[in-house]
Amino acid sequence: MTSRQSIEGYVFLVAFILTIPLANWMIGHVGTVCDADGTCLVPVAPGLKAPSGVLMIGIALVLRDLVQRRLGIEFGIAAIIAGAAISVVVAPPALVFASAVAFLLSETADLAIYTPLARRRLVLAVVLSSMAGLVIDSIVFLWLAFGSLQFLEGQIVGKMWMVLLSIPLVAWLRRRDQRLGLTPA
Repeated sequence: MTSRQSIEGYVFLVAFILTIPLANWMIGHVGTVCDADGTCLVPVAPGLKAPSGVLMIGIALVLRDLVQRRLGIEFGIAAIIAGAAISVVVAPPALVFASAVAFLLSETADLAIYTPLARRRLVLAVVLSSMAGLVIDSIVFLWLAFGSLQFLEGQIVGKMWMVLLSIPLVAWLRRRDQRLGLTPA
């Protein structure tokens, strides 16, 4: 691994870790409308809203993949464990369990799908693993936190937007790595 790959990997790791407290903060502070319970919503499609933290969770799924690509599967697994622990610390008390379990399950599913696909089809691996992770995260979090899937469509769409917006970066990294003869960790 080159020093460039190592530095990029640690940048992705720090960014991944920061998405978790940011997502929890956004839920209570950023949105076009905030419910009486303090949940702030953002529009993710015409007529469709979601808790604002979903935007960061969509990014987290992609960043975990990039951590694994640059630093190896061990760092990918460590990032999942660290992320779940951070979720416990920063989530609002009523959402701690739901946040940690949803994070742990969704990121583990992401890892399981990403790992076998990543060497040959990086962009496809990121898209498929992130999509699986975001659906699992949405269902588990909403059900455990609220006993309802009321915002399921909005959660999925909001996270999906962030995954799709990241694809040009992932494709560029893949092309650059190939051009420079770099192999992923």
